[in-house]
Parts: sequence; C-alpha cells; structure tokens
Amino acid sequence: MLSHIHIRNFAIVDELELELRAGMGALTGETGAGKSILLDALGLCLGDRADSDAVGPAEDRSEINVSFDISDVPAAGEWLAEQALDADGECLLRRVVQRNGRSQAFINGRPVPLQSLSELGELLVDIHGQHAHQSLMKRDAQREIIDRYGRHEGLLQRVAGLYRDCQQTRREIRELEGGQEDYQDRLDLLRFQVGELDALDMTAEEIESLDAEQRRLASAGETLEACQQILSMLYEDDSSAQSGLSAATRRLEDFAELDANLDNALQLFNESLVRVEEGCNALRHYADNTEVDPARLQWVEDRIGTLHDLARKHRVAPEALPQRLEELKDELERLENAESRLLELRQQLGERENDYRAAAVELSYARQRTATDLGDRATEIIQQLGMPGGEVYIRIEMAEDGKISPTGLDNVQFEVRTNPDRPFGPLNRVASGGELSRIGLALEVVSAHATLIPTLIFDEADTGIGGAVAEVVGRKLRELGEMRQVLCVTHLPQVAAQAHHQLQVTKATVDGTTRTDVRPLEGKERTEELARMLGGVEITENTLRHAQEMLERAG
Repeated sequence: MLSHIHIRNFAIVDELELELRAGMGALTGETGAGKSILLDALGLCLGDRADSDAVGPAEDRSEINVSFDISDVPAAGEWLAEQALDADGECLLRRVVQRNGRSQAFINGRPVPLQSLSELGELLVDIHGQHAHQSLMKRDAQREIIDRYGRHEGLLQRVAGLYRDCQQTRREIRELEGGQEDYQDRLDLLRFQVGELDALDMTAEEIESLDAEQRRLASAGETLEACQQILSMLYEDDSSAQSGLSAATRRLEDFAELDANLDNALQLFNESLVRVEEGCNALRHYADNTEVDPARLQWVEDRIGTLHDLARKHRVAPEALPQRLEELKDELERLENAESRLLELRQQLGERENDYRAAAVELSYARQRTATDLGDRATEIIQQLGMPGGEVYIRIEMAEDGKISPTGLDNVQFEVRTNPDRPFGPLNRVASGGELSRIGLALEVVSAHATLIPTLIFDEADTGIGGAVAEVVGRKLRELGEMRQVLCVTHLPQVAAQAHHQLQVTKATVDGTTRTDVRPLEGKERTEELARMLGGVEITENTLRHAQEMLERAG
C-alpha cells in the first residue's frame, strides 16, 4: 500500500510530507484548494509525463518521493527482482522534474526509464476517474478482472503452457523449413564431401609421417653417395683413416713396452679402431638396405598434395581433416533425418494445437459464466450508486481470426448502457467521467477479493450525485477499504464521513504567495470539516451535530 508521500516545490506546494494508512481515506477541501495536486504529484511517480509548468517558484526543480509497503504485493516484488531493483518489503519511487522540462526517474535509488515507473505503477495503484490510470478501459485489464474474479488461474496456466509448446514446435518447423530451398543441393554436396574424405582413410598423424618419408626418399641418392664416400675415406682407400690409425697404433705399441705411461693412449687408439670399424659396418648395412625408389616418392608426394588440396578446400589444416569429416557426417545425418523430423513436428503441432484449443474453449466457457455473474452483481451496485437504469454487460467472444495467444482465444469487452432504452456500448464511448468512476467502483467492490492492486484512488466518484446515493457510494468505498487501501477525492460529506480517516487540503496566501497544504483530521477538526461541507462557510450547532451523527453512523 501507499505509505508515505513527500512533495517539494510542486505547483503551489512548497513542501509536503504525508503519512498514509490502510483503509479508506477521504481527501477533502474547498473547491480550488488543490485536491488534484496530490494526485498529479502521485501520477508523476507512476510514470505520467512531466510538465515544466508544474515546477514551483522556489527552486528550479520539483521532487516527489512516494513509498509503498509491498510485503503483500508479490507481483511487484517479482517485477523488482526481475529488474534487479529488489526491495526488502518497501519500495521507493522518486521523480525529479527540472524547469527546462527534463526529468529523472528512480526506483529504490536507482535511475530507471520512465516506462519502468509506469510498469511498476500499474501493479501498485489504480486511479479511477478522469485521470490516466484507468485500467478499466484496457481490454487486457478487463480480461484480468474476469479471470481473477472467476479464479481461472489453473486454466490460464494450462492454456499458457500449451501456447508455449505450440510456439516452440512452430519455431522448430520454421528452422527446418527455412533450409528446404537448398536442402537437396546441400545433401548432395555433403554426401560427396563425406565420400571423398572417407576414401582418404587418413589419421591426424599421417601428414607428419608422410612429410618425414618424403624428405628421406627425396634425398636417398645423395645420402647413398655420401655413405660410399665416407666408407672410402675411413676404411677402403689405401690412405684411409683406418689404415693411418692402424699404422700409428702399431708404432705406439713398440714404445709402450718401454714406457707404461703410453698404455692409456694406446688403449684409446685401439678402441678408436674398433669404433671406426663398427661405424663403417653400420654404413655398409644402411647402404645395402637402402634403395632409390622414385615410384614410392611420387606416391608420397601425390598423397601429400591431395591432403593439402582438401585441407585448403575445407579451410582447415591437413591434420584437422579427420575432425572435419566427423563434422560433415554429423550434418549429413541431421539433414537425412530432417524430412522425417519435419513430418513428426507437423503432426506434433496439430496435436498440440488441438490440446490448446480444447483448453482455450474450456477457459472461454468459464469466462462466460463468470461474466454473467460479475455483470449482474456490478449492475446491482451501479443502480444503487445513482444509475437506476444502468446495466453492465461483459461480452466474451472468440477472436474471429482464431489466432492463439497465451491468454486464450477470447476478446473481452466491458459494455454499459446508462438507460434501458439505449444500446450497450464500450465504457469509454457510453459512460461519462462520473459514471465511469461509479462503474469502476462497482466492479472493484464485486471483484475486490480477487484484485491484486493494493491501492485504489477514486477521483470524484461522487460527481453528479448526492443525498442517499452519496451515502451508498461512501459505504461501498468503506467496504472496499476493509480489504485494500482506498483514497477518495470527494466534496460530499456523506462520502467523507464513511472514511476510516480524512485528509484536508487547504490553500492560503501569505505575502503574496499562495501555498497548498494537506493535513490529517482527527476528532473535533474532522467534525468541523464535515460541518463545513454540509453547511458552507457558516457552521451552526445543527450542522456540527449532523456531522457528528454521520461519523457515528459510519462507525
């Protein structure tokens, strides 16, 4: 509910701070005192467009802060959580309007777009009358009243779930159908590419092995020639290293017998002779087992060329070709299964649409039953509220185009006629501002047990009525205030007397400056205000006594 309002430099309000309570509150004051200013300021915090003319003379900007207790408003809490604007049971809305026309909006201290204030405001406050927050005029709001009053939550959830299933199936069908034009071409290409890569029968390591073999085969002739030259140099020529080393070793043996200090050198030379012989034997073995093979070299080079060509074709590295083959196989499998999947999805969509329509028709029948009951009860109340020939009719019709939606197939429209000889018509075309307020009041009273908006404001719901009818209006507002917070702008004492608490709007001019103030009334002050409303400027004992009786009768 609305718990606190702070207004600064707005129109003719210098500064105003007001605590609000639960129940029905009446906002009263002399004509021209500025009762609408409070609603205008509240409207700014609910997303109304700013007017720089509303900025007061004291400063270059106006500032309005309003606080809501949302502990019992789960929809508002969920909205705030979705927007990362979480509040711990309390929500603060703030609007700053500059004299140049610019404005800023804040929720719980965080700057937000103006649209966010509007969205949240619709969950917190509903203003009935000639102001902008007339949700009763919106088709969606009318449908929601029907569904809340009829307690259709279970049916709505089922219809919404089936709608989501249908939409998901439609999306899958569109995705598959979107590729149908080049389906066969793509299928043929994939089959060719998979066959081509499959025929290679390669592994990721093959290219490295082929490169090494190519280098070996390409240099085989030169390598054998080098081996023969080395054998000649080391072993086979008369002047080979082996011959020279053997002669040197024999010469050293003669002297080693004379000096033992040469034994180590002699041992190393003997070992070198053995190593040279072993190395030459290894070279002979290599040369005996190595052939120059031009055919194998050509095959290896052709294989490498094929792998590189395919790698360029598929825009991958040669070693990534096996992975590319698996990707193409997966895509081919999906495409080959697409046709059967498409048939399956189309059949599934038909079944889901049938389930949806069955649930939507059930919801439509429930709405029609609810509409009859709600319309009859609302008619009874508006006739008590000074519209003796008025009737409310709630039209439920299935959409002609049969287009499905998450809320069903129905078009819901609240219609009214103000006299028995007039046809029914939409609320905004038939009802005047005052009549619209009373129709809204009737619907709110009837559906109060199911309505989720915690704060209702009635702006001049008593326009054009008086006497006993005004007292009925007051009683209905009080009845509504037992369930939710109600704030009523009124000039009728019969309505104000029914309020649980009363606020007085006053206007005064000091030193040439006009200022508006709002203050709560208690006890004697409230009785005097009601007496003023009853009898005008001069308050008599009779009007005071009458005012007191009205308060006592209201309870």
